[in-house]
Order: sequence, then structure tokens, then C-alpha cells
Amino acid sequence: MKTAAPSIFKKIGVASFIMMASVFASRVIGLVREMAIAWAGGADAGVDAYQIAFALPEILNHVVASGFLSITFIPVFARYITRGDEKQGFEVFSLVFNGFGLILVTGIATGIIWTPFFVHLLAPGITDPATFALAVRMTRIILPAQFFFFAGGLFMAVQFTKEKFFIPALAPLIYNLGIICGGVFLYPHIGMEGFAWGVLGGAFAGNFLLQMAGAARQGLQFRFYINFFHPDFIHYVKITLPFMVGLTVTFSTEILMKLFGSFLPTGHIAAMNYALRIMFILVGFFGQAIGMASYPFMAGIAAAGDMDRLNHIINQTLKFIFLVIPFSVLFIVLRYEIVMILFQRGAFDAHATHLTANILPFFMAGAFAFSAQTFVARGFYALENTLYPAVVSTLCMLAGLPVIYGCMKVFGVTGVASGLSLTVIVSSFALYGSWNRKTRNPGDNGVYLFLVKLSLASLVMGGILSGIHQMLTRLMPPTAFVPAMIICIVTGLVFLMLMPVAARLLRIPEIMTFYEKTARRLLSWQKKPPRS
Repeated sequence: MKTAAPSIFKKIGVASFIMMASVFASRVIGLVREMAIAWAGGADAGVDAYQIAFALPEILNHVVASGFLSITFIPVFARYITRGDEKQGFEVFSLVFNGFGLILVTGIATGIIWTPFFVHLLAPGITDPATFALAVRMTRIILPAQFFFFAGGLFMAVQFTKEKFFIPALAPLIYNLGIICGGVFLYPHIGMEGFAWGVLGGAFAGNFLLQMAGAARQGLQFRFYINFFHPDFIHYVKITLPFMVGLTVTFSTEILMKLFGSFLPTGHIAAMNYALRIMFILVGFFGQAIGMASYPFMAGIAAAGDMDRLNHIINQTLKFIFLVIPFSVLFIVLRYEIVMILFQRGAFDAHATHLTANILPFFMAGAFAFSAQTFVARGFYALENTLYPAVVSTLCMLAGLPVIYGCMKVFGVTGVASGLSLTVIVSSFALYGSWNRKTRNPGDNGVYLFLVKLSLASLVMGGILSGIHQMLTRLMPPTAFVPAMIICIVTGLVFLMLMPVAARLLRIPEIMTFYEKTARRLLSWQKKPPRS
């Protein structure tokens, strides 16, 4: 076991770097996408309608478990690959593709017919007829994209199982480019609908066509037939069913943000979305990338029944994920400058900057929980236990509804953001605690101690950075792009110097390991291009 562990961590490290690079690039392009939306629509009713238009497609995607195909299909497919029975693995692929694809197409058709009813149900606070009509039109445009996400999820699962990460890493990049191109070229003619058409085109190119080609390179075998009573299809439904009926962190946050936001003044949904996208930069870099890269290896270890190694990977990886906390503090300190640099142009004015910046700290407070919860859930998924995390997340989210509502009534839009973050934090701790009890994880105390030490270090660094930030803003008020950028650069450099000091004083070696591995990977990335 000891000799194999370094090899696994090395593979996870390489895969993580590929996915980190992809996620970072996609987040950058995603920010360009949000900048284009902000430039065109600002924080106004049209952007609210655009965000609401995603509610029904996201629910349909969730109910058919399209967003979880890589998670649920990888263990099933990996079992056949391990046995050397690839033909039977692709037989199951065809069963899932055809069976769930038929259900999804039926759901898309139903959604298109009954769109007004569903939009009113999901955003009951929208009373403006023009905003409502625009949301209905864009919902109908975006709905068919869910089939491309569904098919692409299966194609990517095949590639992940074969430990191929490069082509799947391109999917979000092309998707976001499609949205940007659709918005930039079509907005002058059809307004915000141009971004909706960009969603459809980006999903088709990046998630469907490209991923189908990538899966074909890995020997994809497919045939048209449906058998809802096939034992493998029934087994797949059993492990996927909890995703269909359960609530997950990201899905719930997106839906509840729009549900509660529909009762707030115009533009508040848009502002919350901008703040959430900034937070998701860190979540994607620390949580999503590491989770996606490590999951195929975790599934293989789980299939071998080696719980000691699986617990070790969970504990060590969580420590690296928690490094999102000091970066979250940095973002909180620089919130006004970050929002202004990213979005304040075109229709996005100083008022929208102030509104978004005020919301951002309340989402940033939950960034570590968003990152950790997704990763810990993958531990259960690797064991093909999808029911337990779904139950825990659903109960936490349902219990959080009155909390979010109460916070909204008292604090308004910041109350919605804080209520959502608090709910995710509770869900994250509940899920990790459940994992520790079920697996008798011997290293959980070390993870909790690490979290406490890192949080204390982050608070101290936050105080120092706030003092420096105040001094800089007095010297050069961030009323324009250049002074705001200078403040971010200087504060960021101080942050990078404080991190190693905190690592030595509080004995947090993971910080230095993170620095060293990032530098090493960057250097190796320059010397040798990635292979698909």
C-alpha cells in the first residue's frame, strides 16, 4: 500500500493540474462571458430574465441526472474496464444513452410547451410582463442544450475512465466562447436573446461534437436499442435515482437564488449571479478541478476495497481544498476593486458595482464549504453510494429554506447570500461527519485541526491586508481601472508573501507544498505540451 500511494498521488497531481488549468481558463473565459453580459445588460431586468431562463433547464438537467453522468457512470464503466470486458461496458453506455436520452427529449418537449407555467412557478415574484415574456423566450432557446450536456457527460465519462482529461477539459472553454460570441454578435439585433442562442451553440460544439470525437478516439462503441429492464440499466437507475430526487449544493444555490431573488428589486438576481460567479472562480480552481481529477482514481481504489487509502486521499485532498480560505479572505478585502475591474463598463455602472461588491463577502464565506462538500460527496459516489449524500444535502437544504427566507426579510439581498452560504456550510460539515462515521476515518481530527489553524491564519492575514488596503485606497482612490488594478496587485503580492510566513509560524506545510507543486507544474507545462 505504501509503495502504491505515491504513484496514485502523482497521477492525481498531474490530472489535477490539467483540470486546474482547464478550470482556471474556463473561469477566465467565464468571467469574460459575465463581463460581456454586464456590458450589455448591466444589473437590470433583461439580465434577471436571462438568469431566470436557466432555472427550468437546470431542473430538467438535474432530474434526468445529466450533470452527474460522469459521476455515476464512471464506477459502472470502470468495473467492466477493470475486468477487461470493454464491450459489455459500451453495451451499458448504449443502454444509458438511449434510455435516459429518450426521457430527456420528452422532458425538453414538455418544457417547451409549458414554459410560461414553469417560469411563473420558479420565479413567482416576477410581475413585469416584458421581463416574464423575455424569460419565457430564452428558456425555450436554452432547453434543447440539455441534451448536448447529457450526451457530452457520457462521452466525457468514457474519457475520464480511460484517464484522458485534455479533451473533456476543453468543453467549458468552448461552451463559454459560444455564449460570448452569441452575445457579442447577436445582442445588437435581438438583445439578451443573443446570449441564449450562444448557450445552445456552445453546448452543441463543446459538450457534444468535441466530446463525441474524444470518446471515439477511446474506442467508443454505440448501437441504437432500448431495454429498460436490462439488469445493468436497472442498477444504473438505482445509483442515479438519488440524484434525480435529491438536492445538491450547486443546483440548490442556483435555483434558490433565483426563487428568492424574484421577490427583490430589479437587478438583484443579476448582482447575486455576478458575485456567485466570482466566488465560483475559487471553488472551481480548488474544489471542482481537484475533485474531477481525483475521482477516477478514487473509484478505482474503492473498487479494490482499500478504504485506508481512500480515507487517506480524502483527508489529504481536503487539506489542499481548504487553501481556498485565505484566497477567499483576499477576495473579500479586494471586493470593490475586483468587481469594478471585471464588470464596471457599458451598462454596468457604479451602483451595480457597489451592489455586487456588498454581496460578494457573504458568498465568499461559504467558498470552502462549496469546494469541500462536492469533493466529499465524490467519496460516497466512488463507493456507488449516491443515496446518502443526496439525503444529507436535501435535508440540509430544506432546513435552510426558513433561514434563507428569514435572512432575506431582515437583510434583503445580502441575507439571501448569507443564508445560502450558511446552508452549504452546515451541509458540508454534516456530509464529512457522516463519511467519518461510516468509514471510521482515523484522520478526521487532523483535518478539523488543519481547518481551525488555517482559518485563524486567514483572519490574521485578513486584518493585515485590510490595513494595507485602506492605506492604498487613501493614497489612490479606486475610481478608475488603473488605480484599482494597482491596489489589487500590491495587496496580492503582500498576500503571497504572508502565506509562507503563516505556513512556518503555524506549521501548515500544505501551503508550501501547494506553492512548490504549482511552480513545478507550471515549469513542466511550459516544457512539455499535454497529451490527450
